[in-house]
Amino acid sequence: MQKQRTPDYVFLDETKNGKNRTVPISFSVIKVLRQQKTQQAEWKLAAGKAWKNDHNLVFTDEMGNHLKHDTVYRHFKRLVKKIGMEETRFHDLRHSCAIMALQAGCSVKSVQESLGHFSSAFTMDVYGAVSNTMKQDTRDKMEQVFQQVSDL
Repeated sequence: MQKQRTPDYVFLDETKNGKNRTVPISFSVIKVLRQQKTQQAEWKLAAGKAWKNDHNLVFTDEMGNHLKHDTVYRHFKRLVKKIGMEETRFHDLRHSCAIMALQAGCSVKSVQESLGHFSSAFTMDVYGAVSNTMKQDTRDKMEQVFQQVSDL
């Protein structure tokens, strides 16, 4: 997998639909990724010539090998069980991220592009379930509109 880097983005050339997309990464995520690279540098030093990270992967085991699906899944399931959410699936993280982005006021178009969906209508059909938070936000925004109109 080839990667082209800029300070805020990583471009991957293999996506589910075969199209490239740019996903903005927040500064707090960049900080965590840098911490991971520091951890890897320590592992690499300890492993010496046995280090095997030919593709410059961010997430590896202590020897630089790619993380196997089963390993990631087992760790994930252990963590969600620990917090009392054992029914949570790994893919639910994508759903939660999309919902939180929409609740935070991110545009449907930007969420659609980040997820790699063909249309924003599809994104809203899948992730646009109206939560109580979104309903209350709509109520509060409409109240502001009504107050402004009544002040005229």
